[in-house]
Amino acid sequence: MDHLPKDPYMLVSSINMLLRDDEFESLDSLCNSFNCAESEIIDYLAKYDFVYSSEQKQFRPSGYNA
Repeated sequence: MDHLPKDPYMLVSSINMLLRDDEFESLDSLCNSFNCAESEIIDYLAKYDFVYSSEQKQFRPSGYNA
C-alpha cells in the first residue's frame, strides 16, 4: 500500500487492518510511515463518527463499547 485511502470507510478498514496485523505498532508509527499527522486522521474520521481506541489499537464507531 503506497498511500492511505481517501474514502473514510476504506480508511478505517485499512488502518485497522494494518494495526491488527502488526504492520505498525501504533497509529503514530503508521502516520509517520504514510507522512500524515495522527491528529488529521483522528479529526477526519471523527466527522464520520469514528473514534480511536488506543487500548484496542483500532478505530471504532462512536458509542461502541464492546
